[in-house]
Amino acid sequence: MRKIIIFILFLVVIFSFYIFSFSDNKHGEEITEENKILMASILQSDNHLLKVMDSNNIIYVFNLENDFSAGDNIKIEYDGLLDENKAIQEVKVLKCDLTKEDVSSNSMFNKYYDLAYKKLENMSLDEKISQLLLVRYPESDGLGVLSQNQFGGYVFFARDFKDKGYDEVKKMMSDLQGVSKIPILTAVDEEGGKVVRISSNPNLASLPFKSSRELYLSGGFDLIKEDTIQKSKLLYDLGINLNLAPVVDVSTNPSDYMYFRALGEDSKVTSEYARTVISASKGLGVSYTLKHFPGYGNNADTHTQAASDGRSFSDILKNDLPPFEAGIEEGSEAVLVSHNIVNSIDNENPASLSFLIHNLLRGRLGFGGIIMTDDLAMGATNDIENSTVKAILSGNDLIIVTDYARSIKEIKEAINNNLISEKLIDRIALKIISFKYYKDMF
Repeated sequence: MRKIIIFILFLVVIFSFYIFSFSDNKHGEEITEENKILMASILQSDNHLLKVMDSNNIIYVFNLENDFSAGDNIKIEYDGLLDENKAIQEVKVLKCDLTKEDVSSNSMFNKYYDLAYKKLENMSLDEKISQLLLVRYPESDGLGVLSQNQFGGYVFFARDFKDKGYDEVKKMMSDLQGVSKIPILTAVDEEGGKVVRISSNPNLASLPFKSSRELYLSGGFDLIKEDTIQKSKLLYDLGINLNLAPVVDVSTNPSDYMYFRALGEDSKVTSEYARTVISASKGLGVSYTLKHFPGYGNNADTHTQAASDGRSFSDILKNDLPPFEAGIEEGSEAVLVSHNIVNSIDNENPASLSFLIHNLLRGRLGFGGIIMTDDLAMGATNDIENSTVKAILSGNDLIIVTDYARSIKEIKEAINNNLISEKLIDRIALKIISFKYYKDMF
C-alpha cells in the first residue's frame, strides 16, 4: 500500500510540473517538452546583440553572437523564462535559425490587414515611410508639402485655425484629404481648459471647452460624457478625426506641471474619467488618445528640457497605470508616450524611445492599438541623434515630428545602412493603414 501511495504522489508531482511548464506562457512562445520556442522578426542585429519583436509586438534583446540581418524572421529555441521587463534576456539560447514562417503583427485592426495590404503593395518606400509620421502642420503650403510627401497625418495647433471661419476650416481639411492617396489623420490637442486648439477660435465654438477638472467639479462624469460627445461632433464636422486627449495622468498636487491639464483626482477617479471619455467617444468618428504613458507624475515640462522620473516601479503600477488600463479596456485606439526618463523602468532613454516602456504597454496592459510618441521636436528629445529611428525600434507606430525632412532622411539612411529593414516599415505602415480602415476613412 505504501508503495502505491508513493507512486501516486510521484505521478502528481510529474503532472503538476507538466501543467506549470505549459501554463506560464505569457509571451507568445511555443513550448515543447524539451525547451521553448520564440518566433520573431529581427529589428536590429550586430555581432553580439540581437533585438527582435514577436507577433504581439513585444521586443526582446539577446546577448548572442549572430550574423543575421534586420528583417529576417527567426526561430529561437531557449531554456528559461523570457522577461519583457529586462533590457537583455538571461535565458539560455540553445538554437537560433532563420525561418520562412511569417511573424505577422497582432493588433486590434487585424481584420483590415488584407485591405491595407492591397494599398501597401502599390506604395513606394517613401510613401510607406511617410505613413509613420504625424507631422506638425507647416506654417506655409501645407497642401503642397502633403502632396509631395503623403504623410500619415497632420497635427494642427491654434495658430492654424486663427481667424478662420467654420466653412474655411472644413474646406482646408477636405482639400488636404483630396491630395492624399491614403486618407490622412487630422489631429488636434483639444483637451479643454489650458489646451484648446479648435475652441480657442470663437468662429468655431461659442466658448472654449472647459478643463476636465472644471467639468468634474461642476457636473461629474455625466457632464464629462456630454462634453466628450459635443467635442467629438464639432471636431468630426470640421474634418478632425484624431484628438490627442484625454490627459489621464494622475496628479493631485497643484504644483505639478501637469496638474492643470489633468483631472486632479486620485487613480481610481482618474480611471473612471478615462473610461467615461473613451466610452462616450465611440461611434462619433473621432479617435481619442490616452496620454502621457506611463503617467507624467510630478515631472518637469519636457517641452523645454529632459525630465527624470524617480518614482518606484511599484508606485507606477499601483498609481499611474490604472487609468490607462481602464481606457484600454474600454477600447481606446491610441496611446501617446511621454518623453520622461522613467528611471525604475529604463534610466537611459526617454519613455518615448524605450522599448521597455512599450513592452509594459503591449505586454502587461495588452494594448493592441496605435502607440505614438510625443513630438520629437520637444526639448527633451530634439537633440537626441537618430531619434526617429530609435522611436521606430522602440515599438512606436506613429511618430509626431516637426522636422519631417530630418525624420525621413534618418529612416532612409537607417534602411540603407541595414540598421532597420524595409520589412519593419511595411509592418508599421500596414498597421497605420489598417487603423484608417478601422476608422472607415476610405
